Amino acid sequence: MAERRLMTGNEAVALAAFHAGTRFASAYPGTPSTEILENFSRYEGVYAEWAPNEKVSLEAAIGACLGGVRSLAAMKHVGLNVAADPWFTAPYIGVSRGLVVVSADDPEMHSSQNEQDNRYYAKAAKVPMLEPADSQEAYDLTRVAFEMSERFDTPVLMRMTTRVCHSRSIVEPGEPETVAAIPYEKDSTKRVMIPGHARMRHPVMVRRLDELERFSEEFGWQRVEDGRDGAGVVTSGVAYQYVKEAFGDVGILKLAMTNPLPSRLITDFCSRYEDIYVVEELEPFLQEAVAALGFKPKGKESVPRVGELNVDNVRAAFPELSEVEPPEVRRVQGIPARPPILCAGCPHRGIMYILARLKAIIAGDIGCYTLSVLPPLSAHDCQVCMGASITMGHGLEKALELAQGEDGYEGPGSHRVVSVLGDSTFFHSGVTGLMEMAYNNGRYTVVILDNRTTAMTGFQHHPGTGITLQEDESSMVDMEMLARSLGIKNVRVVDPYDLEECRRVLTEEMNRDAPSVVISRRECVLKVRDREPVYYQVMQGVCNECGLCMGIACPALVKRGEEILILPDSCTGCGVCAQVCKHEAIEPVRQ
Repeated sequence: MAERRLMTGNEAVALAAFHAGTRFASAYPGTPSTEILENFSRYEGVYAEWAPNEKVSLEAAIGACLGGVRSLAAMKHVGLNVAADPWFTAPYIGVSRGLVVVSADDPEMHSSQNEQDNRYYAKAAKVPMLEPADSQEAYDLTRVAFEMSERFDTPVLMRMTTRVCHSRSIVEPGEPETVAAIPYEKDSTKRVMIPGHARMRHPVMVRRLDELERFSEEFGWQRVEDGRDGAGVVTSGVAYQYVKEAFGDVGILKLAMTNPLPSRLITDFCSRYEDIYVVEELEPFLQEAVAALGFKPKGKESVPRVGELNVDNVRAAFPELSEVEPPEVRRVQGIPARPPILCAGCPHRGIMYILARLKAIIAGDIGCYTLSVLPPLSAHDCQVCMGASITMGHGLEKALELAQGEDGYEGPGSHRVVSVLGDSTFFHSGVTGLMEMAYNNGRYTVVILDNRTTAMTGFQHHPGTGITLQEDESSMVDMEMLARSLGIKNVRVVDPYDLEECRRVLTEEMNRDAPSVVISRRECVLKVRDREPVYYQVMQGVCNECGLCMGIACPALVKRGEEILILPDSCTGCGVCAQVCKHEAIEPVRQ
């Protein structure tokens, strides 16, 4: 037996995939799933890659498994939305070697634009789903998932959540196995989903689901824990940990395979108890299944349907199950709230400041720059999902153009629309939007904030950096050339630390009666902050405390009493504040 290790759930999945003989893994970085690929890529003899987006990632993993090697695709919950097209057809064509898809849900939306429950994706696609409750199960179930995938000729969904992904617990790894590649064999009837072939494959999926339900009934990680008479709790995933701590020795049915569910096992368990409770995060997935079997479980009437669960809110939901008084919660008073904010010296700050003052209607995207929606920048107008900034901007521009012809309409002109997105987001799903803009004669401006990395998830590479996940040199996409090749004639590059240049270029492009792209290019400050030998200070005798510099929302600028100060340890020397000050009261200081 290998040495015990303290591991996060993400680390455990990566190790398990390696020990299971997985040779190919692909992902787009997204919290809370990012570290799976980062850890997997460090093992010998594997191939790991950052894909431009999750759809590409899953499609590549499907191809690799058909090519005969065990394969894995990892993504956060909204990533499976992007990958939904191949996801729903992959079960039709099946696998050669095992294919596991990890979907990491984010209850409480720690780093996400929505709070969705991806258990329904497994049910809708007729795919088996496993839910680990800790790092040991993340390891064990990942290995089991590859075996199940090959046994039942289907992809398997591993549903993680933020707390399991990032919490650490003891893992006892098993022995690594060597899994030989399967020689490729042509089978177009099974793998080419024209309608005639798909009609033949769908009944196969239905029969497979029946087989999987019988398997679920005997699955070794489904566990019944006997407890005191009267009350039984059905639960799964990390919610099991909260139930154990909140309620002591109640009877528990702890499910690890949650699609298809073991109907007989659930019925047998629930029949033993007078009162049935269901504790689960987000939607009433298990509760609805238990109710469909003829029981009347208590669940989302009391358990929060939004946000993460914890011991306190689980105990508060069903106080009758707790044998101890809920502990008194001591609240620390007087600590000011710290809202998320762009880093000191962030290259996004200057250009968002200028756009806000030019009164642009900003269709935003997913990335660090989205934080500029908060006061005092208050820049963004709308934001939905990765890549939608350009296409939303297109719809906005067309709508405003149409409205101009209506009697009495006094709204803004169409040329004030600006779409803003980052470089990694542009490669993820912005390129098609730019094509839409050019092809359908959009007359607005797209600003690409190119900080040379995928900053928000921890500085991962992308097609614009020229470096792969495994640190190999590769081709680097020329963003300007790509934009021009799509039909955008007006493409300009600015330095976001030069506010006057940004103001001039953006004003010209926002007034242009044609589509345009402005690329704001400067490396993320967290990658280069130690290179700048200058910081700035406020000259107190000159400063009239007008507060204009505070409008850039830089955390290095603080107000103490009536004085405005720059914290030298926080200042990165970008100089944006000095350009904003109209009284020349901010000056550089050489270190």
